[in-house]
Amino acid sequence: MLDYNTQLKKLALPEYGRNIQQMVDHCCTIEDREERTRCAYTIIRSMGNLFPQLRDEADYKHKLWDHLAIMSNFKLDIDYPCDIVKEENLVSKPEPMQYKLENIRFRHYGKTIERMIARACEYPEGEERDALVMLLANHMKKLIFQISKEDVEDAKIFKDLAFYSKGKIQIDPNEKALHQFKEAPVATPKTTSKKKKKK
Repeated sequence: MLDYNTQLKKLALPEYGRNIQQMVDHCCTIEDREERTRCAYTIIRSMGNLFPQLRDEADYKHKLWDHLAIMSNFKLDIDYPCDIVKEENLVSKPEPMQYKLENIRFRHYGKTIERMIARACEYPEGEERDALVMLLANHMKKLIFQISKEDVEDAKIFKDLAFYSKGKIQIDPNEKALHQFKEAPVATPKTTSKKKKKK
């Protein structure tokens, strides 16, 4: 009676298949250390033949030896040609990333806009500063348009700019105008009319 794979021992690395796993299990039972090591090298060659496209990788052989150790459940006592992965490192988790939580005044603008406006306030007054401020104002208007799809009055953007800059940036809507954004038209597929065949 045949045994189904679901009835057999779970494979540590299924990509190598059950035959390779059986070779590893047999290698662990060999008593002579030199013969066991020779067997391990033979298994490594067989493992490499399964994935020849990966041979160009720099640490290709190192990975194979790591995989051999994993498949033996770290019980294969041989002279490894390189330092293999530690068993405890397989289950270790990286340290959690520490994120700095910052309050965002207006979520539709995001934190980056706040930082850029603060940077613009540090610029000396002049054409370069004015150009940067107008770029920021137009970008702010575009961000709002992407959410509401409605035209936003320039005075609203200039008011937000003054708020973010704590009054350092003041623009009169009667003197400056921002771009008018429009929703892009939806492309309609072209229909090709079939020519009638002449009788």
